[in-house]
Amino acid sequence: MTARVPIGIVMNGVTGRMGYRQHLVRSLLAIREQGGVPLRDGSRLWPELVLVGRNEAKLRDVAARHGLTDWTTDLDAALARPDVSIYFDAQVTSEREKALRLAVAAGKHIYTEKPTATTLHGAVELARAADAAGIRHGVVQDKLFLPGLRKLDRLVRGGFFGRILSVRGEFGYWVFEGDWQEAQRPSWNYRAADGGGIVVDMFPHWHYVLEQIFSPVRAVTAHVTTHIPRRWAEDGQPYEATADDAAYGIFELDGGVVAQINSSWAVRVNRDELVEFQVDGTEGSAVAGLRRCRVQHRATTPKPVWNPDLPSTDDFRAQWQEVPDNEVFDNGFKAQWEMFLRHVAEDAPYTWDLWAGARGVQLAELGLQSAREGRRVEVTELRS
Repeated sequence: MTARVPIGIVMNGVTGRMGYRQHLVRSLLAIREQGGVPLRDGSRLWPELVLVGRNEAKLRDVAARHGLTDWTTDLDAALARPDVSIYFDAQVTSEREKALRLAVAAGKHIYTEKPTATTLHGAVELARAADAAGIRHGVVQDKLFLPGLRKLDRLVRGGFFGRILSVRGEFGYWVFEGDWQEAQRPSWNYRAADGGGIVVDMFPHWHYVLEQIFSPVRAVTAHVTTHIPRRWAEDGQPYEATADDAAYGIFELDGGVVAQINSSWAVRVNRDELVEFQVDGTEGSAVAGLRRCRVQHRATTPKPVWNPDLPSTDDFRAQWQEVPDNEVFDNGFKAQWEMFLRHVAEDAPYTWDLWAGARGVQLAELGLQSAREGRRVEVTELRS
């Protein structure tokens, strides 16, 4: 019989959309359903979950729904437990840094959503504290595990593009204001005091996508705005949106690559997926989304001629070739959870730590600075 090795995990923020759906249900509960995480010695790591949150009724409901019995509203008590090894945080951004510092002080390994803090100073000090405590730490970088971006990364590693020239990204969808139709994102996302804003939410994502798949970001120029200044909260009451809901960024990468990424919660989707990246190189191009990736090689590139007086006869979308899966893609959040659990249990390789999280916060902070000052801002290297 395969040995089962328990590992205690405090999960803070599981009553929220992301914490519940992606991290609890589709990751850790899914890992339990498959019998745990297999380790090198033949045993299987078994997550023992302690649910933490501020709303007792919601916690009780989540626990009962999935047959879990270990939950509490007392974070300090949960962190004091000797049978707990890992602290996970998926709270609202404004609450995260304080809780992570408590976990570091308690000597727990950390796995957390991003951004890791509301300021670069806070993110750097948190990373330093974790290093000094000798704990293992990881930050969720889920988009690297999307099938479309996995295929895109495969193309980059294989040299498909030749010299990469540019990256163009489009992300977003229309988030309803909440008056005549319920909003599909929580209202705190649009209040700066609660850590809201599309820059602090999405620029950390764009940072690790650009850094990990292409090359480090060296400068940013951004325009940031609040297109929808008035929204309606969950209680039906109107409020002023104090956080940005759209950002238009230009990122300069090592090697002369230019990336342009538009992020908006005030855009209607006219693309195949909610996020798409087009990469153009001297030898070929690709368009990658959440799941799909299509390519056009230099040899099959059409030769359109600009003539506004006649309708185009080219079906440009039909001239691209689908990249096959060539592997089975698991849920990206679950795949990264398994990597981090192996990192804690048997020192398996893991690179996306709190310093990676701090670099994401840095890019968001510099993007806001660029927008505020109306200029290009260089990205300096962080020092531990």
